[in-house]
Amino acid sequence: MEKVDIASIVGMLLGVVMFVFGVLSNGGVASLHSMWDTASFIITIGGSIAGTLASFKLADFINGVKSIKLIFKDEVQDPAVVINQIISLSNTARKEGLLALEEAANGIEDDFLKKGIMLVVDGTDPELVRGIMETDLACVESRHKAKIAVWEKWGMIGTLIGLILMLKNMEDASTIGPAMATALVTTLYGSLLANWLCNPIAGKLKLNNDNEMMMKEISVEGILSIQAGENPRVIEEKLKSFLAPSARNTAQESEAGGEE
Repeated sequence: MEKVDIASIVGMLLGVVMFVFGVLSNGGVASLHSMWDTASFIITIGGSIAGTLASFKLADFINGVKSIKLIFKDEVQDPAVVINQIISLSNTARKEGLLALEEAANGIEDDFLKKGIMLVVDGTDPELVRGIMETDLACVESRHKAKIAVWEKWGMIGTLIGLILMLKNMEDASTIGPAMATALVTTLYGSLLANWLCNPIAGKLKLNNDNEMMMKEISVEGILSIQAGENPRVIEEKLKSFLAPSARNTAQESEAGGEE
Protein backbone atom coordinates (compact mmCIF):
# COMPACT_ATOMS: atom_id res chain seq x y z
CA MET A 1 0.00 0.00 0.00
CA GLU A 2 1.34 3.40 -1.01
CA LYS A 3 2.24 5.67 1.90
CA VAL A 4 0.90 9.24 1.99
CA ASP A 5 2.91 12.28 3.05
CA ILE A 6 0.74 13.68 5.86
CA ALA A 7 2.77 16.91 6.15
CA SER A 8 1.78 18.16 2.69
CA ILE A 9 -1.91 17.44 3.21
CA VAL A 10 -2.05 18.88 6.74
CA GLY A 11 -0.06 21.96 5.73
CA MET A 12 -2.36 22.89 2.86
CA LEU A 13 -5.58 22.15 4.75
CA LEU A 14 -4.38 24.00 7.85
CA GLY A 15 -3.54 27.04 5.74
CA VAL A 16 -7.08 27.14 4.33
CA VAL A 17 -8.64 26.68 7.78
CA MET A 18 -6.52 29.43 9.35
CA PHE A 19 -7.31 31.85 6.52
CA VAL A 20 -11.07 31.27 6.69
CA PHE A 21 -11.05 31.41 10.49
CA GLY A 22 -9.07 34.67 10.50
CA VAL A 23 -11.41 36.35 8.03
CA LEU A 24 -14.60 35.12 9.72
CA SER A 25 -13.43 36.13 13.19
CA ASN A 26 -12.62 39.63 11.95
CA GLY A 27 -15.76 40.44 10.00
CA GLY A 28 -18.04 37.43 9.72
CA VAL A 29 -19.44 35.92 6.53
CA ALA A 30 -19.74 39.35 4.92
CA SER A 31 -15.99 39.83 5.31
CA LEU A 32 -15.33 36.45 3.72
CA HIS A 33 -17.61 37.38 0.82
CA SER A 34 -15.64 40.57 0.25
CA MET A 35 -12.57 38.47 -0.41
CA TRP A 36 -14.10 37.13 -3.62
CA ASP A 37 -13.79 38.98 -6.90
CA THR A 38 -14.41 37.11 -10.15
CA ALA A 39 -12.34 39.46 -12.30
CA SER A 40 -9.41 39.29 -9.90
CA PHE A 41 -9.59 35.51 -9.83
CA ILE A 42 -9.57 35.28 -13.62
CA ILE A 43 -6.73 37.78 -13.90
CA THR A 44 -4.58 36.00 -11.33
CA ILE A 45 -5.23 32.34 -12.13
CA GLY A 46 -5.76 32.70 -15.87
CA GLY A 47 -2.95 35.20 -16.30
CA SER A 48 -0.44 33.19 -14.29
CA ILE A 49 -1.30 29.98 -16.16
CA ALA A 50 -0.94 31.77 -19.49
CA GLY A 51 2.38 33.32 -18.50
CA THR A 52 3.75 30.02 -17.22
CA LEU A 53 2.50 28.13 -20.27
CA ALA A 54 4.24 30.63 -22.53
CA SER A 55 7.51 30.03 -20.67
CA PHE A 56 7.66 26.27 -21.29
CA LYS A 57 6.97 23.69 -23.93
CA LEU A 58 3.51 22.16 -23.60
CA ALA A 59 4.84 18.73 -22.61
CA ASP A 60 7.08 20.24 -19.92
CA PHE A 61 4.20 22.33 -18.55
CA ILE A 62 1.87 19.32 -18.39
CA ASN A 63 4.54 17.17 -16.71
CA GLY A 64 5.19 19.96 -14.23
CA VAL A 65 1.51 20.22 -13.29
CA LYS A 66 1.20 16.44 -12.99
CA SER A 67 4.11 16.40 -10.54
CA ILE A 68 1.80 17.81 -7.85
CA LYS A 69 0.81 14.24 -6.98
CA LEU A 70 4.43 13.49 -6.04
CA ILE A 71 4.33 15.74 -2.97
CA PHE A 72 1.61 13.60 -1.43
CA LYS A 73 3.63 10.38 -1.74
CA ASP A 74 5.90 9.33 1.09
CA GLU A 75 8.40 7.25 -0.87
CA VAL A 76 11.60 8.54 0.73
CA GLN A 77 13.99 5.63 1.13
CA ASP A 78 16.14 5.36 4.23
CA PRO A 79 19.84 5.87 3.33
CA ALA A 80 20.80 3.48 6.12
CA VAL A 81 18.86 0.70 4.39
CA VAL A 82 20.65 1.33 1.10
CA ILE A 83 24.05 1.45 2.79
CA ASN A 84 23.38 -1.83 4.60
CA GLN A 85 22.26 -3.37 1.31
CA ILE A 86 25.48 -2.28 -0.37
CA ILE A 87 27.54 -3.64 2.54
CA SER A 88 25.73 -6.97 2.18
CA LEU A 89 26.58 -7.01 -1.53
CA SER A 90 30.20 -6.16 -0.80
CA ASN A 91 30.43 -9.09 1.63
CA THR A 92 29.01 -11.38 -1.04
CA ALA A 93 31.49 -10.11 -3.62
CA ARG A 94 34.39 -10.48 -1.19
CA LYS A 95 33.53 -14.06 -0.27
CA GLU A 96 32.20 -15.43 -3.57
CA GLY A 97 33.48 -13.05 -6.24
CA LEU A 98 31.83 -10.39 -8.40
CA LEU A 99 29.95 -12.91 -10.52
CA ALA A 100 28.00 -13.96 -7.43
CA LEU A 101 26.40 -10.50 -7.42
CA GLU A 102 24.26 -11.43 -10.42
CA GLU A 103 22.10 -13.71 -8.31
CA ALA A 104 22.11 -11.25 -5.40
CA ALA A 105 20.94 -8.48 -7.76
CA ASN A 106 17.67 -10.31 -8.40
CA GLY A 107 16.43 -9.22 -4.99
CA ILE A 108 17.24 -5.53 -5.49
CA GLU A 109 14.17 -3.34 -6.03
CA ASP A 110 16.11 -0.16 -6.80
CA ASP A 111 16.56 -0.17 -10.60
CA PHE A 112 19.48 2.29 -10.41
CA LEU A 113 21.45 0.16 -7.96
CA LYS A 114 20.57 -3.02 -9.82
CA LYS A 115 21.76 -1.53 -13.10
CA GLY A 116 25.11 -0.60 -11.57
CA ILE A 117 25.60 -4.06 -10.06
CA MET A 118 24.89 -5.72 -13.40
CA LEU A 119 27.45 -3.45 -15.11
CA VAL A 120 30.01 -4.64 -12.57
CA VAL A 121 29.03 -8.28 -13.11
CA ASP A 122 29.48 -7.82 -16.86
CA GLY A 123 33.07 -6.68 -16.27
CA THR A 124 32.55 -3.09 -17.42
CA ASP A 125 35.51 -0.75 -16.93
CA PRO A 126 35.16 1.22 -13.65
CA GLU A 127 35.42 4.60 -15.38
CA LEU A 128 32.72 3.56 -17.83
CA VAL A 129 30.54 2.36 -14.96
CA ARG A 130 30.94 5.74 -13.26
CA GLY A 131 30.21 7.57 -16.51
CA ILE A 132 27.04 5.59 -17.22
CA MET A 133 25.74 5.92 -13.68
CA GLU A 134 26.49 9.64 -13.40
CA THR A 135 24.90 10.32 -16.79
CA ASP A 136 21.78 8.50 -15.61
CA LEU A 137 21.85 10.51 -12.39
CA ALA A 138 22.23 13.82 -14.25
CA CYS A 139 19.32 13.02 -16.58
CA VAL A 140 17.03 12.21 -13.65
CA GLU A 141 17.97 15.45 -11.90
CA SER A 142 17.41 17.42 -15.12
CA ARG A 143 13.87 16.04 -15.42
CA HIS A 144 13.19 16.87 -11.79
CA LYS A 145 14.44 20.45 -12.20
CA ALA A 146 12.23 20.96 -15.26
CA LYS A 147 9.16 20.11 -13.16
CA ILE A 148 10.32 22.29 -10.27
CA ALA A 149 10.88 25.23 -12.64
CA VAL A 150 7.21 25.17 -13.70
CA TRP A 151 6.01 25.69 -10.12
CA GLU A 152 8.65 28.33 -9.39
CA LYS A 153 7.68 30.31 -12.47
CA TRP A 154 3.97 29.95 -11.81
CA GLY A 155 4.31 31.23 -8.26
CA MET A 156 6.37 34.25 -9.28
CA ILE A 157 4.00 35.29 -12.07
CA GLY A 158 0.93 34.83 -9.87
CA THR A 159 2.34 37.20 -7.26
CA LEU A 160 3.35 39.93 -9.70
CA ILE A 161 0.10 40.06 -11.70
CA GLY A 162 -1.80 41.39 -8.69
CA LEU A 163 0.48 44.42 -8.42
CA ILE A 164 -0.37 45.78 -11.87
CA LEU A 165 -3.67 47.37 -10.81
CA MET A 166 -2.29 49.04 -7.69
CA LEU A 167 -1.65 52.47 -9.28
CA LYS A 168 -4.46 52.52 -11.85
CA ASN A 169 -7.01 55.42 -11.91
CA MET A 170 -5.25 57.56 -9.33
CA GLU A 171 -6.76 60.79 -10.83
CA ASP A 172 -10.24 60.29 -9.34
CA ALA A 173 -10.02 60.11 -5.53
CA SER A 174 -13.46 58.46 -5.27
CA THR A 175 -12.27 55.45 -7.25
CA ILE A 176 -9.06 54.93 -5.33
CA GLY A 177 -10.68 52.94 -2.50
CA PRO A 178 -12.66 50.44 -4.64
CA ALA A 179 -9.82 50.13 -7.16
CA MET A 180 -7.31 49.59 -4.41
CA ALA A 181 -9.54 46.96 -2.80
CA THR A 182 -9.85 45.09 -6.10
CA ALA A 183 -6.11 45.37 -6.68
CA LEU A 184 -5.36 44.07 -3.20
CA VAL A 185 -7.73 41.14 -3.65
CA THR A 186 -5.92 40.32 -6.89
CA THR A 187 -2.61 40.58 -5.04
CA LEU A 188 -4.04 38.36 -2.30
CA TYR A 189 -4.95 35.69 -4.83
CA GLY A 190 -1.46 35.85 -6.29
CA SER A 191 0.12 35.57 -2.86
CA LEU A 192 -2.09 32.63 -1.89
CA LEU A 193 -1.30 30.91 -5.18
CA ALA A 194 2.42 31.40 -4.62
CA ASN A 195 2.67 30.66 -0.89
CA TRP A 196 0.01 27.99 -0.47
CA LEU A 197 0.48 26.07 -3.67
CA CYS A 198 3.42 26.84 -5.95
CA ASN A 199 6.25 27.53 -3.49
CA PRO A 200 5.39 24.60 -1.17
CA ILE A 201 5.17 22.22 -4.13
CA ALA A 202 8.47 23.48 -5.57
CA GLY A 203 10.09 23.19 -2.13
CA LYS A 204 8.85 19.64 -1.58
CA LEU A 205 9.94 18.57 -5.07
CA LYS A 206 13.41 20.04 -4.40
CA LEU A 207 13.60 18.13 -1.12
CA ASN A 208 12.62 14.89 -2.83
CA ASN A 209 15.13 15.54 -5.61
CA ASP A 210 17.97 16.20 -3.16
CA ASN A 211 17.19 13.01 -1.26
CA GLU A 212 17.03 10.91 -4.43
CA MET A 213 20.30 12.39 -5.72
CA MET A 214 22.01 11.55 -2.42
CA MET A 215 20.70 7.99 -2.58
CA LYS A 216 22.00 7.56 -6.12
CA GLU A 217 25.39 9.06 -5.23
CA ILE A 218 25.63 6.57 -2.36
CA SER A 219 24.83 3.79 -4.81
CA VAL A 220 27.48 4.97 -7.32
CA GLU A 221 30.22 5.15 -4.69
CA GLY A 222 29.17 1.81 -3.22
CA ILE A 223 29.14 0.06 -6.57
CA LEU A 224 32.57 1.37 -7.56
CA SER A 225 33.98 0.44 -4.15
CA ILE A 226 32.66 -3.10 -4.51
CA GLN A 227 34.16 -3.33 -7.98
CA ALA A 228 37.52 -2.10 -6.61
CA GLY A 229 37.47 -4.90 -4.03
CA GLU A 230 37.54 -2.58 -1.01
CA ASN A 231 36.99 -3.92 2.49
CA PRO A 232 33.27 -3.84 3.48
CA ARG A 233 34.14 -1.90 6.66
CA VAL A 234 35.95 0.74 4.60
CA ILE A 235 32.99 0.95 2.21
CA GLU A 236 30.63 1.39 5.16
CA GLU A 237 32.62 4.29 6.59
CA LYS A 238 32.90 5.90 3.18
CA LEU A 239 29.16 5.74 2.52
CA LYS A 240 28.25 6.97 6.01
CA SER A 241 30.11 10.20 5.20
CA PHE A 242 27.06 11.14 3.11
CA LEU A 243 24.90 11.16 6.25
CA ALA A 244 24.53 13.57 9.14
CA PRO A 245 26.18 12.37 12.39
CA SER A 246 22.84 11.44 13.97
CA ALA A 247 21.89 9.44 10.88
CA ARG A 248 25.23 7.62 10.99
CA ASN A 249 24.43 6.40 14.50
CA THR A 250 21.01 5.25 13.30
CA ALA A 251 22.60 3.36 10.44
CA GLN A 252 25.03 1.67 12.82
CA GLU A 253 22.22 0.63 15.17
CA SER A 254 20.21 -0.68 12.20
CA GLU A 255 23.15 -2.77 11.04
CA ALA A 256 23.78 -4.09 14.55
CA GLY A 257 20.14 -5.07 14.87
CA GLY A 258 20.28 -6.94 11.57
CA GLU A 259 23.30 -8.97 12.67
CA GLU A 260 21.63 -10.40 15.78
